[in-house]
Amino acid sequence: MKRISAVTVISLASTQVQVSAFAPQRQSPKNVHATELKMGLFDGMKEAFSAPPAMTVGSERETPIDRWMGWNVNSESETQQKVASAPVDFVDSMEEKNYITTKLTKPMGIVFEENDEENGGIFVISLSEDGAAEKDGTVKPGDQLVAVNENKVSGLSFDDALGQIVEATTEHTKLTFFRGTENQLYGPTGASTEWLEEFIASNNVKASS
Repeated sequence: MKRISAVTVISLASTQVQVSAFAPQRQSPKNVHATELKMGLFDGMKEAFSAPPAMTVGSERETPIDRWMGWNVNSESETQQKVASAPVDFVDSMEEKNYITTKLTKPMGIVFEENDEENGGIFVISLSEDGAAEKDGTVKPGDQLVAVNENKVSGLSFDDALGQIVEATTEHTKLTFFRGTENQLYGPTGASTEWLEEFIASNNVKASS
């Protein structure tokens, strides 16, 4: 169960998910029989010679039988256009440009939620109105917390990650976030532990220089 917490005020929240299952209605024998009677000789041939769902036919070669079989007819330009318009949402977690850093005073007005237990770590679910984070304008909902001051917190449990903020004694606490999804940070293409540690260390050097 995921937990949600606003900095310096920790609360537990549970989410109830209601799942409705709908059993498919089975066709009565009477209806099946009627369907079979409606299938003529050519319907049987259509089923026997029908193309796979993914099959496409060039528009210049379209024939009446293509339309009767229900084969898709797409021109090459239309296919290329669909490929070109496919959304590209990959965010590289080993690119420094995809990380943001800010320094905030407490209370920060950030509400965190934990990721899936198998990944660990916490992310920003919302910002309190007129809070320090909202006024600063750097942090956004969805940001994955990776470091508090010089301490790496990515992959830590909810309590341990949040505890780094609560226990920080500096006037301004520096937070480093990955601006991407949980899977992009912790999934197969996510940043390695070594890369994150080096990035956090170099980020601290830049901040102090």
